[in-house]
Amino acid sequence: MQEVNYAGFWIRTGAALIDTLLIMLVTLPLLVAIYGWAYFDAEQTGIVAGPADFLISWVLPAVAVIAFWIVKQATPGKMVVSTRIVDAESGEPAGAGQLVGRYLAYFVATIPLGLGILWVAFDKKKQGWHDKLAGTVVVRT
Repeated sequence: MQEVNYAGFWIRTGAALIDTLLIMLVTLPLLVAIYGWAYFDAEQTGIVAGPADFLISWVLPAVAVIAFWIVKQATPGKMVVSTRIVDAESGEPAGAGQLVGRYLAYFVATIPLGLGILWVAFDKKKQGWHDKLAGTVVVRT
């Protein structure tokens, strides 16, 4: 059996930072174009400024991330650092349902002060709670 090289906390953090910057490059100009600079004043806009804010800030990133996971097994950040998401049992590409579940499980992993994300640093398979719940691992390629 081939040895699996799991991607650890810091390489995954680097990938997440790259993905965050890319998402911001797309979403922020759209939000400013629609809502103006007042978008950044929470007293004026509240938590969600309107339907376009919800679509651009929540739906668009979710669809983009899940689509990249399904098509490429990785987001652009994960591709830059040469990692990909696979099924924890088989090492084969994870299924679409598994990947949607993984995305939703990020919310579970971040709610208790990000403990489920930090778990990657201490787990023997470098799985965060979102990986454990979805049955996935992130491997170096």
